[in-house]
Amino acid sequence: MRKTNKKNLTLSVIYEAALEGGYIAFVPSLPGCHTQGDNLKETKKNVKEAISLYLESLQRHNEPLPKDTRILQGKVQVFV
Repeated sequence: MRKTNKKNLTLSVIYEAALEGGYIAFVPSLPGCHTQGDNLKETKKNVKEAISLYLESLQRHNEPLPKDTRILQGKVQVFV
């Protein structure tokens, strides 16, 4: 029997309301890892699946698991 060394990995996810409805999610520390859903609950489920598949691919290719990216959010006022 094959032994697996599973561990929890916490990654930041950005959720953005889509203009056409629903949400878009992307994972800054996993370039190209993004998904969408009709509502926030579906989008969260989809992004977990997308992250899992991305990490499985990294492991298959013997690439290191990523470290979480530091995310800062702010607002800037500009005059137009």
